[in-house]
Amino acid sequence: MIRKRILNFKLIFFILLSGHISSFGQLVVTEKTWIEDLNLQGGLPEKLLSTRTAVFDDYTLTQKELLEIQSYFQRIGIDAIIHFELDILFASKDVTKAVSDYLVKREITNLIFIEKDEQAYRISITTFSGKENVVEPKQAAWSTSNRLLTEALKTLYTTAANQQKKQNLLINDLPETDAKIDPIVGKRNEFYATDLKVDPLAVPKTGDETIDKELEEIFQNNYPLKFKMTEPGVTEKELRRQGQLYVMGFIYTRGAVAKELLGYDMTKTESALLSVTYPDNQQQLKNIPSNTPVFKFYFKHIDSGNIFLGTKWDADVTWQQALLNYIRGMKAELRLN
Repeated sequence: MIRKRILNFKLIFFILLSGHISSFGQLVVTEKTWIEDLNLQGGLPEKLLSTRTAVFDDYTLTQKELLEIQSYFQRIGIDAIIHFELDILFASKDVTKAVSDYLVKREITNLIFIEKDEQAYRISITTFSGKENVVEPKQAAWSTSNRLLTEALKTLYTTAANQQKKQNLLINDLPETDAKIDPIVGKRNEFYATDLKVDPLAVPKTGDETIDKELEEIFQNNYPLKFKMTEPGVTEKELRRQGQLYVMGFIYTRGAVAKELLGYDMTKTESALLSVTYPDNQQQLKNIPSNTPVFKFYFKHIDSGNIFLGTKWDADVTWQQALLNYIRGMKAELRLN
């Protein structure tokens, strides 16, 4: 149930938890999800009812369900000051770091994850690590699931009331959902980095031999400029010490969320997003439903944090095609052979 729903996201976040560069998660199947890697027998955070909490909700939760959740939090004494859509946390290493920075700024102590699928709701609660990875593997957590949201919330209510004294008294009536997460540290550029005609690009390996081989082949066969495959887990700071100036990055989440996180104009509500693709080296337009998870690649200047998105929205449903879209668009725009 829940396991099937988050299959495409789990390796990405699992690797983020381990402190590594994100991999292309949908190509690798693992039995463990990121949440199941926590110690779910660890119990509730000891300061759950006296400190601030951030909530990460499944994006399919209705407004009625969100109001019910917040109402229970008020009764329990959970000071849930901000709600995010859960898959934002999975989107990329840069996004996860931006979320972490926001949590630090808002003095968040606890994290609640609320998942939903056709058969059940699952509520999991743990502490915020205070680091870029948001939570540590195997850290203590509490979890309950039920086919009825109300019953899961009642279990939380009973457990918390039996273990802790309610100290949070002024709690929002309505869930706050308008926090802006900006993963772009430097300037946002809708063009390509011309300096790459001189400077080599760092291409981080994922740690999966099959994926890394295909990744290198795509660059060898399609990217006409200098690049270097770098080892998985190497930080950008270390890449810079090695002499690298640019690094490949990507985001993987629902198309509408990806565009918003990367600063595109989202004033129009669209059920499908028009993407430029190059299936056979010829530019084509492709409609992708806005709630379909997509990959969007970009190159980033390490020192400044400036990112180069390219001149067109070129996201795609597979990492291979999304990467080819970016490289082929760059070759056409910069007139590279």
